Amino acid sequence: QVQLVESGGGLVQPGGSLRLSCAASGRISTIYIQGWYRQAPGEQRELVASIAKFGSINYADPVRGRFTFSRDNARNMVYLQMNNLKPEDTAVYFCKWNVGGSDYWGQGTQVTVSS
Repeated sequence: QVQLVESGGGLVQPGGSLRLSCAASGRISTIYIQGWYRQAPGEQRELVASIAKFGSINYADPVRGRFTFSRDNARNMVYLQMNNLKPEDTAVYFCKWNVGGSDYWGQGTQVTVSS
């Protein structure tokens, strides 16, 4: 089993920044995919950014150029730096890892962008 815990969410004004973190623990074998997703009220969960084991980072169009995905696999951490936040970025943000062929999700962290 793998446990994922997100942190770093909060309330921020439009144009502001936040940095989300996702810490993994447990039986971490081969990590195939790491990603950030988000779900706004009444909407489906959508991909924000992801990276495969040997691949490049993939960003969703609405966040490209504003969000930056990074990882530190030695510490079992991934991050999402979010700049120039907009009200439409308001959502619960989740990290998801595929480890050993199984998907694991965190509990999510709320990001609210409002003046």
